[in-house]
Amino acid sequence: MHPRTPLRLTRRTGALLAGALIAVLAGCGTGGDRGLRADGTEAGETKAVASKRPAARAGLPGMPPVTDPKDIYAADRPGRLSPVVREFPSKVYVPNTKSNTVSVIDPATYKVVETIPVGIQPQHVVPSWDLKTLWVNNNRGHTLTPINPATGKAGKAVEVHDPYNLYFTPNGKYAVVMASMDRELVFRDPHTMERKKTVPVTCFGVNHADFSADGRYFVVSCEFSGELLKVDTEKMEVVGQQKLPFDGAMPQDVKLSPDGKTFYIADMTAHGMWALDGEKFTTPTLLPTGKGCHGLYISRDSKEMYVSNRGEGSISIFDFTKNGLTKKWWLPDGGSPDMGGVSADGKVLWLSGRYDSEVYAIDTKTGKQLARIPVGGGPHGLAVYPQPGRYSLGHTGVFR
Repeated sequence: MHPRTPLRLTRRTGALLAGALIAVLAGCGTGGDRGLRADGTEAGETKAVASKRPAARAGLPGMPPVTDPKDIYAADRPGRLSPVVREFPSKVYVPNTKSNTVSVIDPATYKVVETIPVGIQPQHVVPSWDLKTLWVNNNRGHTLTPINPATGKAGKAVEVHDPYNLYFTPNGKYAVVMASMDRELVFRDPHTMERKKTVPVTCFGVNHADFSADGRYFVVSCEFSGELLKVDTEKMEVVGQQKLPFDGAMPQDVKLSPDGKTFYIADMTAHGMWALDGEKFTTPTLLPTGKGCHGLYISRDSKEMYVSNRGEGSISIFDFTKNGLTKKWWLPDGGSPDMGGVSADGKVLWLSGRYDSEVYAIDTKTGKQLARIPVGGGPHGLAVYPQPGRYSLGHTGVFR
């Protein structure tokens, strides 16, 4: 207290300050945060005012809730194996399109331990939504061959026309067959593969896709007409379509960023990735990566994305935090890195060598090639299994 300040003025000032403090606390809530009442309104706010605030859009009905809105891949950390897959032996399943077989690799020895005969032109090995089955997409054989990942044994093939690729809706209600030559998206029972709804499309070569964070829609690449589709998951309808702004574009793999804000689409002739705002579905922008940009794979810590450049034998590293490329790894003897996946512990990136009848194992810390393994002809969408995650969205293993 200043020695010349009258005591009377001090008491009055103190009373005024106390009153002001009470008013501030009443308006702001404790700790400076307004807080929420049990009815969902903020302290000092009427229900009428609260009703005007935009509500967060609910997820697709039946979809497991997102565990971390800032990272949709939070369930994919090393060691977080579902009880369903915990006892499955670790293997790499490689579909050989020209040999009509699946090569099974032991990742511990880098050796092919079995070769499984399947249908004509197998394109991808796809984990089912419930994680219990691996489906081999026999594109020209018009069948799906189920493999039991517990035993490694193939079951009876199921008739499915033109199954170039296979996805599952985030609630597990439907399988979605990418019927590339038929120009259809076919929604089927995820277990029996019985046809439920056929969605004809006007683009050519539907092949890859990924779902929004809330599961309400998915983005599909059309390889042969250079287009993208936006599909309403619940209505099973195409709600958006656009031509990529590049002459001769050939979009391939599609992957959603960890924060759920951006879809990345690899493009084999634009030699880079398109960055797309899925909500607005406006014209995307191109980020050059390398010749023949093809496959996109998220690191186990969700910080990076591995981008295979099939036309030049390299892998580009995209950093989500820096929003840019930071490294490029070159295969020492060249090659054609295509589709694949990351090991359960996140230490190895596995990629098929599409035109070289081989598979590459790459150290994700150093970029060093660990092994180059001979397989059948035309190896394509290999699956590393099991992997962490609560459920599978399909392709070669997109887990959330």
